[in-house]
Amino acid sequence: MTTREGDFMRLPSLYIAEEILPFLRAEISKRLYDRGMTQGQIARHLGITQAMVSKYLAGRYKRAPEEVLPELEKIAEDASNLILIGATEEELIVFVSRRLLELFRRGSLCRLYAEYAGVSPEVCGRIFSPEPSRKEILDLLSLALKDLLSDEKFSTLIPEVRSNFAFALERPRSPEDVAAVPGRITTVKGHPYALPPEFGASRFTAGILVELGKIRPEIRSVLNIRYGKDVEMALEKAGISYTRVKTGGFSEEDAVKVIASPFERGEYDAVIDGGGEGVEPLVYIFGKDPLEVLRKLKELERFL
Repeated sequence: MTTREGDFMRLPSLYIAEEILPFLRAEISKRLYDRGMTQGQIARHLGITQAMVSKYLAGRYKRAPEEVLPELEKIAEDASNLILIGATEEELIVFVSRRLLELFRRGSLCRLYAEYAGVSPEVCGRIFSPEPSRKEILDLLSLALKDLLSDEKFSTLIPEVRSNFAFALERPRSPEDVAAVPGRITTVKGHPYALPPEFGASRFTAGILVELGKIRPEIRSVLNIRYGKDVEMALEKAGISYTRVKTGGFSEEDAVKVIASPFERGEYDAVIDGGGEGVEPLVYIFGKDPLEVLRKLKELERFL
């Protein structure tokens, strides 16, 4: 494909600004308005005029292409949640930018950009590296962990063996490819407390994601919480799909395989480990990234 006259410097950044951001702003505006924000508050958060917010709420904006619509709506939903939990402007910019970069890396936006710029899709592959960096993984996990630690209700869900929150690189080969909380998440004076995430900080929780990488590579994040009848009832009421396993009597190496094994049959939001002699029952909440895990936890907490 040859570049059309006048297309020089039609960079991906221009494509995002002209074709993608208006749709994202509109979708975020609708979600924030539905959750009680005023048009003025929305305008300040998004750095646009109140008149523009009013236009978006009236539905006067260009709809995103169908092939990327679900992915862009997911970004809008997560960005709205970040705003509602008090994320800073810098954190929001980093989050949205990285999620859009992921769409380019996976090729979802490359064909559309190529049509827009009049270039071949291969150009897109030469611009964007195929895998997020370790720093990006740490930053997103840290952002989700920050919100988790500010959640007072979460302290009641930390088990005796404590919790861990992990996020893996794509197709992790070992626990060194998984970021997690060193020493796990505990409580100090009744409040959740944790050290900053690191790669290689967990063997067991990370091992689960390594096993899942072989079965369901799209599932890259997990958080464990205590089990109880109240938690199981909350899972049901929240519509969070789950299944059961029992790791009592298994070695640590085999236990991680047991927890991951149900995903060979299908995809679940959570796995209840019934434990056994000397093994505390736990619930593992899974997601494609830490923000998805956090969203499921918040849904569960609504029914506790």
